[in-house]
Amino acid sequence: MNEFKEILRETEISANSTFDVSSIRNDFPILQTLVRGKPLIYLDNAATTQKPQAVIDKITDYYTSGNSNIHRGVHLLSQKATKEYEDSRKTIQQFIGAAHPEEIIFTRGTTESINLIASAWGRQNIGPGDEIIISHMEHHSNIVPWQMLCKEKGAGLRIIPINDDGELIYDEYLRLINEKTKLVSVVHVSNSLGTVNPVKDIIREAHKYNIPVIVDGAQSIQHLEVDVKDLDCDFFAFSGHKIYGPTGIGVLYGKKQFLEEMPPYQGGGDMIASVSFEDTTFNELPYKFEAGTPNIAGAIALAEAVKYLNNIGIARIAKYESGLLDYAIDAIGPVSGIRLIGTARNKSSTCSFVLDGVHPHDIGTMLDVDGIAVRTGHHCTEPVMKRYGVPATTRASIAFYNTKEEINVLVKSIEKVIKMFS
Repeated sequence: MNEFKEILRETEISANSTFDVSSIRNDFPILQTLVRGKPLIYLDNAATTQKPQAVIDKITDYYTSGNSNIHRGVHLLSQKATKEYEDSRKTIQQFIGAAHPEEIIFTRGTTESINLIASAWGRQNIGPGDEIIISHMEHHSNIVPWQMLCKEKGAGLRIIPINDDGELIYDEYLRLINEKTKLVSVVHVSNSLGTVNPVKDIIREAHKYNIPVIVDGAQSIQHLEVDVKDLDCDFFAFSGHKIYGPTGIGVLYGKKQFLEEMPPYQGGGDMIASVSFEDTTFNELPYKFEAGTPNIAGAIALAEAVKYLNNIGIARIAKYESGLLDYAIDAIGPVSGIRLIGTARNKSSTCSFVLDGVHPHDIGTMLDVDGIAVRTGHHCTEPVMKRYGVPATTRASIAFYNTKEEINVLVKSIEKVIKMFS
């Protein structure tokens, strides 16, 4: 059940393998920006991460020297773009440990990936009286598609509750599974609480009953080592912009046997083998799920982001970020009037809090005066906010380019907010 901490304990970094955060920061040009005359302190990484120069250069290079549509083109530019696009698929496959490159579907992001499953798998496998299990801490993207499907099919949506620390109540999950359960879809790391869920245990239990499991990896892929074969998940989804890649590109991993049985999600170019007015035959995997001209530059740049992270090492990133998160919690938690929201034993990247008598939007606005970017609101997890009896929180979410010095500035800025509102 302690997957995250076990990963960190098992990860040994040699004494001469230091984590050079100053050098890493130099790779991100936006971090040199001044905001209202102050150095930018970017702590909104759960919403989107910043981009290293290598990713920016890759996008520029594609549009300046390689722009062309992919597949079927016989000219040099098309062949070059096609190879880069398909090589990107292989890079992602290797990064997450998928068995086959055709198990990697390029989408617009986690939201579209989950909607794809709900439409293509859900509509042919969910019927009246069936049940789908999700958790109380899900992002709206992993709630609304299932609500829509359940209403359409007459199925039921069952919710795994969470405790006051923001941890799943695992025994309640075990009680929810029954002969009606047809699908489990859970977040790997909560975007609003930072909780790292025991997804491997959740998957193992569901598979005892031949129930497929979807893992929302939007907040885990950039912070933890992910091996989909080791997890044994049936689907895994993540977004490029959360992992230092471009916006508008994402990935859906699906086990080949599931993807082969699923009908296409959209109709159009490239997802077909042949078309007549009488009938259409569909293309093979993965193309039957990639209708139309895809985000070619986005896929190529996403692969570049993955290569950048591989050069540093996800295990090293996880260790550094874990220490920085502990430092942030220890620094913010004792501040007078603050209540941390989400105090799970296994956490990653996120520190959410409320401040007595001050609305989170006011906090965010005043922190911005000091050049600090945080996220305020319900973070697309309104059920979580209701669970804690708050309308919103202030969320500081870290990345491997953040520093203890930035956390210290954040705490001083929060103390200024307290003095002003007192």
